Amino acid sequence: MRLVKQLLAVAAVGFVGSRVVAAGPGNPWFTLAAGAATAIAAVVVYAWVVRRTEDRAPTELAWPGATAGTIRGVLIGVAMFAAVIVNIAFLGGYHVHGLGSVSGALALVGFMAAVAVTEELLFRGVLFRIVEERTGTWIALLLTGVVFGLAHLPNPDAGLWGATAIAIEAGFMLAACYVATRSLWLPIGLHFGWNFAAGGIFGTAVSGTGQPDGLLDATTSGPALLTGGAFGPEGSLYAVAAGMILTVVFLWLAHRRGHIVARRRRTAEVGPVATVSA
Repeated sequence: MRLVKQLLAVAAVGFVGSRVVAAGPGNPWFTLAAGAATAIAAVVVYAWVVRRTEDRAPTELAWPGATAGTIRGVLIGVAMFAAVIVNIAFLGGYHVHGLGSVSGALALVGFMAAVAVTEELLFRGVLFRIVEERTGTWIALLLTGVVFGLAHLPNPDAGLWGATAIAIEAGFMLAACYVATRSLWLPIGLHFGWNFAAGGIFGTAVSGTGQPDGLLDATTSGPALLTGGAFGPEGSLYAVAAGMILTVVFLWLAHRRGHIVARRRRTAEVGPVATVSA
């Protein structure tokens, strides 16, 4: 029941926050404030519900190193998406028409912060962490990565390929990022950096949710497998490749640090064997 309680608690914060933003005046400062408030509230509620249901401090959200971890994640996320755009542009698939909207980008800071925090708390903080305790790292990574991809399936222009791309480049990669650090701050920062770079900087669609007002007024054209088509660059093979590379890097780090959790096994003599690190 702790999984259900934690999921419902964080999801409730995300739902209320999204409704506040939707019902707001459309002012970028309001969206920024509402998004930031949602992100902060989600962290507070997550910490509270973990303490109540697991009788422990949420060390995955420990404050020491939170700022540094988040900043590193943001830089990795922005660099990762920039590399994807550079490859698309090299083949003539990304076109900048001029400057976009500073106020639009400002609003996206708040919106993407809320999305990154709530999704990381739900999918990595709750779902992956608890499933990993039962099944080990590898099965948990596979299962939760697929669930994360399927959660994006209802997005406009997603389709089976869009959901698959998100599962590989984000679901698997962000879970591996958490395993490598055993902290949620780096994946939160990486998730935010990726999303904000996509919409807020380069002005491209984010997971099929439409063309936002970013710092650049830009469009993409060309084969959908290379540009992502209407779904946005996240549906590009370049994005999938980038996510796969980072997944391997994070899992390598996790193995070196002894963070891989073995699958729990049962024996007839002693029953369940305690979960151990590889």
